[in-house]
Amino acid sequence: MAGALFASLRDACAAEWRDYTHHPFLTSLAVGSLAKPAFRTYLIQDYIFLRHFARAYGLAAYKSESLAEIRAASNGLSAIIDVEIGLHEKYCAGWGLDAADLENAEAYDATLAYTDYVLERGMAGDLLDLHVALAPCIVGYGEIGARLLADKNTRLDGNPYRDWIDMYGGAAYQEIAAEAVQYLDIIAEARNVAARQADLIATFRQATRLETDFWQVGLDAARA
Repeated sequence: MAGALFASLRDACAAEWRDYTHHPFLTSLAVGSLAKPAFRTYLIQDYIFLRHFARAYGLAAYKSESLAEIRAASNGLSAIIDVEIGLHEKYCAGWGLDAADLENAEAYDATLAYTDYVLERGMAGDLLDLHVALAPCIVGYGEIGARLLADKNTRLDGNPYRDWIDMYGGAAYQEIAAEAVQYLDIIAEARNVAARQADLIATFRQATRLETDFWQVGLDAARA
């Protein structure tokens, strides 16, 4: 899956990447022992994140420098608001969360810190900065899903979180993650990556750390 730019960013942030992709939230989820309140909290905050994610794709259209880039941003925005949010609402309903629960929920500090950071990088920088900030989420979930499906220690039968594992480990999401990796290389070709590698690594590292904090929200809420 890894393209040249993504691989270089992940390798430069190997410790942070492992903390994110092997977080205790995921370890518990993989064997079905994750506390259900932790997962419900995660689902609510993830819904809030999705709304801001849609805004990021709106910003991507504004930051685009070609019709092809605008079209890609438009397709991403449409996929979120026309497909993904609806699927998320349906999935949340299976966990006892209705539309009012999702719409009226308050964003946790970790959620706002993450979404604000992504949007700030997009506003202060260019399209590449924005997509580097988004990459840990899009690509990371694909890597996590694939790893959990392949891991012999993952318990699938009787696991209440199997649908989540199947979703992110399945072919449809793996294709989304692979396309995101490829798109990073495409937009990098038109921009001077070598001169700003350190800044891109810093953005990727911080976004990855914020993803780790996002997992922790669920665990902390379940302990409260």
